[in-house]
Amino acid sequence: MASILNSLSKISKRDVVLSVRDIKKTFVEGGQPLKILRGGGFDLYRGEIIALVGQSGSGKSTLLQCVGLLDKPTSGDIFIDGLPIDKMSEETRTILRRQKIGFVYQRHNLLSDFTALENVELPMMANNVDEEHACARAVKLLRAANVLHRATHYPSEMSGGEQQRVALARALANNPQILLADEPTGSLDPQHAIVIFDLLLDLVRKNNMSMLFVTHDMNLAKKADRIITIKDGIVK
Repeated sequence: MASILNSLSKISKRDVVLSVRDIKKTFVEGGQPLKILRGGGFDLYRGEIIALVGQSGSGKSTLLQCVGLLDKPTSGDIFIDGLPIDKMSEETRTILRRQKIGFVYQRHNLLSDFTALENVELPMMANNVDEEHACARAVKLLRAANVLHRATHYPSEMSGGEQQRVALARALANNPQILLADEPTGSLDPQHAIVIFDLLLDLVRKNNMSMLFVTHDMNLAKKADRIITIKDGIVK
């Protein structure tokens, strides 16, 4: 009994890195309000991986944009490390996004005029990391993603799976506390999707990061620590 109570105590004391409360987002189209997010919320704990599922158009990507500080909810509260986002200036939000949050998208979104190494270096240099340290970390991340042999290659010279591996390395460049992934393997065939996704999970867990990822694939969702859903615009 004592061991169970100790375990429960440890769980209750886990750090919440992201908290979302009663989040709502309304767009205006043709002069008419379009309610995408209608409420609900969740907590994301340090080191936890959460899958976000729901039908197409249910608001999954919109939620990711809001918690990733790329858009603002119409109402509701978002806290990162206990800090209320709505109280922050745009400059502070930008700094927080660079330092705390990493993004992985369905399409790799690599910069075509830069090599794999340069694509991974750029987020660090934008965060005022000197070029020598940025290069050393980029090499380390490309090696961890099993794509170091493509360091001097441009995106057009790599396969889709290799490009997505580089994108994973880029997302981890600034050692983010929170990783947000929107259908990170959606553009890959099923065989490569499993390999890349397992690599992503491995990198996240090894670096003790928290991750919220969107997927339509329940086989991938079941690999998460927890699954949350959006139905009728409500996060459950």
